[in-house]
Amino acid sequence: MLISEHLCQNKGAMKVFKFGGASVSTAERIRNVAGILADHKAEKLLVVISAMGKTTNALEKVVERFFAGQKEEALSLFGEIRKDHLLIASELGMAAEPSEGPRLSDFFTEVEWLLHDRPVRDFDYYYDQVVCVGELLSTAIVSHYLNSRGVENQWMDVRDIIRTDNNFRDAGINWDYTARKVEEQVLPALDRVNIVLT
Repeated sequence: MLISEHLCQNKGAMKVFKFGGASVSTAERIRNVAGILADHKAEKLLVVISAMGKTTNALEKVVERFFAGQKEEALSLFGEIRKDHLLIASELGMAAEPSEGPRLSDFFTEVEWLLHDRPVRDFDYYYDQVVCVGELLSTAIVSHYLNSRGVENQWMDVRDIIRTDNNFRDAGINWDYTARKVEEQVLPALDRVNIVLT
């Protein structure tokens, strides 16, 4: 059973909104997303957001350089991704990270620590560790911006909800574990706020 079907069966009338990378590729487009969600903020929503614009492609290049042993180039490429996200956050009025919710600096550090090591596992493992950060960064920025505009939402790290096997880049979902986490974390969040963003 899909997670959205599970949620709908257990929460009644709930909508799932999905915004692709082009929808959140600039500050202006994020403002448009905020406007759409503001129009629906009285409803129960699960909002799923992709990585910004071409971020996934850029992160793939980071992994390729890292795995090829080009640590400094990988770090430099990731530095550009960091700069782009901080610029968009600044354009949205995020002068500093809020004290609550996801922190961009934590996600940057997570990748930079990995890139300072040398590869000891296969490419697919590193791919999954690095490329997912695109969605973490975009959702953190959008969540902070929505809350600053009065569109209250609860950000969730989907890595705490969806459990997979270790077949990296083609993983199978452990549906029993995932359904239990939806019951334990997502549904109670939707009792507290109308919008859960991930």
